[in-house]
Amino acid sequence: MKKQIEVKNCPGALAVGYDTYSPTAIRRVFDNRKVSHILDFSNDDGHRSMIDDNIGKISISGVQEKFSAIIDQKQIILTPEGTQGKYIIKPRPDYKRIQHRRHMPANEHLTMQIARQVYNISTAENALIFFQNGEPAYITKRFDISEDNKKVKQEDFASLLRKTSETDGKYFKYKGNYVDMGLLFPKYVAAWQVEIAKFYRLVIFNYLFANGDAHLKNFSLQQTINGDYVLSPAYDLLNSSLHVKDEDFALEGGLFEKACYSKIYLQKGHPCQDDFVTFGKLIGVPDIQAKKILDEFLLSQPLVYALTEQSFLNDKLKRMYIRSYEERLERARRSSHR
Repeated sequence: MKKQIEVKNCPGALAVGYDTYSPTAIRRVFDNRKVSHILDFSNDDGHRSMIDDNIGKISISGVQEKFSAIIDQKQIILTPEGTQGKYIIKPRPDYKRIQHRRHMPANEHLTMQIARQVYNISTAENALIFFQNGEPAYITKRFDISEDNKKVKQEDFASLLRKTSETDGKYFKYKGNYVDMGLLFPKYVAAWQVEIAKFYRLVIFNYLFANGDAHLKNFSLQQTINGDYVLSPAYDLLNSSLHVKDEDFALEGGLFEKACYSKIYLQKGHPCQDDFVTFGKLIGVPDIQAKKILDEFLLSQPLVYALTEQSFLNDKLKRMYIRSYEERLERARRSSHR
């Protein structure tokens, strides 16, 4: 059933005063093509056969349902058989034990926008889109497909660390720590000093915004047109604490080996800025650069509050999102050297 969908802010860039995608969103996400922010179908039983046929076309890993999509005229549609999809649509998950699951698309969209707009982290281009019944879904432009429709070579960190279900069990993508990942950069990345700083920023961001699902398969190295490798744009960023009870870090080993923990980390069970300084040293980020990056994250950023208010979360979840940010920020600011 079609439902009236009220949009007051851009469902892409979250700019105020737009009842559809703003010029910025049209340029960044949809290659300067004006498209409707409303799909021509609903995510319901009446469309399940069409949707189920489409789900198998996605090769990106993950348990959440994902649809492949393209632009046709001014409409986003499911990818027809034999056509290369350019977008991925992620509706809310069906798993009913996830709290506030209807708001997961808005959560991911907000978190990705904060990463990009506040902290200048390279992200997959993204927006919200709405089913006919008014339910929001997250849409992201694929960065693993080149302009000439060829697959871009990419390896996630589970593959790079040679972790599989056979070697490390069912939860292999959560094994290890972030230093293990960082130490691979000199081996695989020519300009690793540049890319390791981007990785450092992303790990701090994931802590500050409670992304408890930042596992090995949610970080990748991607081949450039020159044949070298760089850290891929960030993807699958969301505040998971709004939906499930999560640890500070997705990886079981946290940032690094327990022997390197600060006194505050050992006493309180949560990292402080000393731990992020140690993390930077262990993965090879120069001290001056690491301090500059960390100082930026330790400042309260007004744009975080503005984007949250302009987001498509409901009022309760907006408050929860900000409370989570403020709690993590307060923890991260602590230091045993004061």
